[in-house]
Amino acid sequence: MANKYKNIPPLRAIKAFEASARLLSFTQAAQELHVTQAAVSHQIKNLEALVGVQLFERFNRSLKLTFEGRLYLITIRNTLQSLENATRQLKDRDTSGTLNISVLPSFATKWLSKRIWKFQQHHKTLDVRISAFEWLTDFKKDDCDIAIRYSANPNYPGLKSELFLEEEVFPICSKHLFDSFQGDLTPEMLLDANLCHEDFTTEDWHDWFEAAHIEAKPKLRGTRFSHMVTMLEAVENHQGFSLGRTPLVQDDIARGLLVAPFDIKLKGKMSYYLVYPEHTEDDHKLQMIRQWLFEEADTFKQVKI
Repeated sequence: MANKYKNIPPLRAIKAFEASARLLSFTQAAQELHVTQAAVSHQIKNLEALVGVQLFERFNRSLKLTFEGRLYLITIRNTLQSLENATRQLKDRDTSGTLNISVLPSFATKWLSKRIWKFQQHHKTLDVRISAFEWLTDFKKDDCDIAIRYSANPNYPGLKSELFLEEEVFPICSKHLFDSFQGDLTPEMLLDANLCHEDFTTEDWHDWFEAAHIEAKPKLRGTRFSHMVTMLEAVENHQGFSLGRTPLVQDDIARGLLVAPFDIKLKGKMSYYLVYPEHTEDDHKLQMIRQWLFEEADTFKQVKI
């Protein structure tokens, strides 16, 4: 049994032969394999010594396969293709099934749901389940592969956290409301405008007025909302001004549904982080969604508003 595969050449020699036979050039094969021409030539000589026949006829500036070389190439190509197919099938087993993502409802609605179709287009054997809840997922109990968490201090024992998206905070309104001011809107005018307030937030209107060097009353009136998406829906329907956060409003600004009338912006105290268990860091499905999310984030950051 120990000598069952004694006639199988080293894989590097097989790859050198296949590339040289396809390109009919040791030099081009070396370039493709990222080795030296001498290394390829050496591998071919060792292979010919092992099989006991000449595989190439060598001329000054060209190669030609011998009859035995052509026969061997057919078998080698079939073998390499079988090995490629078997390896891909094993990898595809890891990329099938369901990928579970936990995320806040606001981020799921305004950012992730608008983009996830692109990921699924490239990974058709993998279903995606987006769990949108206000509470944090428990990786030990919940069927979750990765979470996108909104935090100022992403320190979770046993979990790896990676900064995903930061945010800026600034006033927004509908295009219809902005146009009604006919170009005369100033930051001071917001003191008397209908302001929308979010109950659970780290930056509020007082913070923005302070950044704009405008003195505001201790109590600012307006409509209060317990959920960001509900507030944004009201703003899109011309019901006033709110403070928008980049990941949640940038797409709607680009579409012309919302307007950011001023350049005065606050840096958000909280950011979005990719979070997953440390022991799953090398999981193939996790790495696929992680890489895609970072690519989408990079594209998103390039848009200026």
